[in-house]
Amino acid sequence: MRFLITNDDGILAPGIALLAEASQEVGQGTVVAPDREQSGTSHSLTLHRPLRPARRPDGAFQVDGTPTDCVLLALGALLDDRPDFVLSGVNHGPNMGEDVLYSGTVSAAMEAVTLGVPGVAISFAGHDPELMKTYRPRLTGLIRQIVQTDFPPAMILNVNLPPIPADLVKGVKVTHLGSRYFSNSLTRMNDPWGREIYWIGGGTITWTGGEDSDHAAVADGYISVTPLHMDLTSHRLLETVSGWHLGA
Repeated sequence: MRFLITNDDGILAPGIALLAEASQEVGQGTVVAPDREQSGTSHSLTLHRPLRPARRPDGAFQVDGTPTDCVLLALGALLDDRPDFVLSGVNHGPNMGEDVLYSGTVSAAMEAVTLGVPGVAISFAGHDPELMKTYRPRLTGLIRQIVQTDFPPAMILNVNLPPIPADLVKGVKVTHLGSRYFSNSLTRMNDPWGREIYWIGGGTITWTGGEDSDHAAVADGYISVTPLHMDLTSHRLLETVSGWHLGA
């Protein structure tokens, strides 16, 4: 079993080291990851300058680009053998609800799927690296179970680990995406020269989605596993929009 391992927190992040270690008990992995943090870069590509991947002493590749760049380069140029799975993470912080639209972690798994390789995104809904490390045995077991399934084409798995010690996890729940609303997420300030600037981030988050949502499962102490797909078409609304007679 061959794995490509990537992330959006950068090649030096503890989360990707944890994922590489956990996957080693299941198969052989190659790390191809950004050379710096690329959180929030979504599915962006670097189109206006060349990329320069560099081989590290441990055999990993660091790339001066986005997570999507990393997957594209790995499958198109850097790896001798095509991987059986792309594992993205472990992200430092959750990727639930609308986060999947912004997340470089999830987008790396999506890029894998567009290139015909199953993709799994894994995030830790906390920020304590030592707490995250307790998940190594659980991650190994979860990866082993996933790779033994009949993984459907064009499906991405989005996994979120709760911010508690791994031995306190109640189990695994298959969930749907919740929905979150940010309030007061813009901070206005002045730079040292008195010019007005804005920081995006922070604020208060309000979650909705019910007990079967990813957020509810993680909040209750479960590992959340959400199947995603690339088709954003609202099939439920096709008939409605067709009734608008837009071509008349």
